[in-house]
Amino acid sequence: KTGPCAISASSRWPEGIYKGYYNAAGFNKLGLMQDDTIYENDDAKEAVRRLPENVYDDREFRIKRALDMHMRQQILPKPQWTEYEDKAYLKPSLKEVLWERKGREE
Repeated sequence: KTGPCAISASSRWPEGIYKGYYNAAGFNKLGLMQDDTIYENDDAKEAVRRLPENVYDDREFRIKRALDMHMRQQILPKPQWTEYEDKAYLKPSLKEVLWERKGREE
């Protein structure tokens, strides 16, 4: 028999794992958001191409800064680390690209 506490605890469990992985991966210490690290296949490249200019520019800045920090073997000051809760900016566009491609293939 499971009560409300067991359901509540189990629903938070995966979120805790994702947050732990996010922090352990270390890209947040370089100022990268999770969507900055998505493998850029053709679909992801199309999703990036569709980003608003300011979002695209912010992404490029974060990636270039992270590469620079990595080459110098440094990390950003903790107040500049990205948080797990930072909004995903690419996944909605990527889902749209995948949906469109699937529609064309059918």
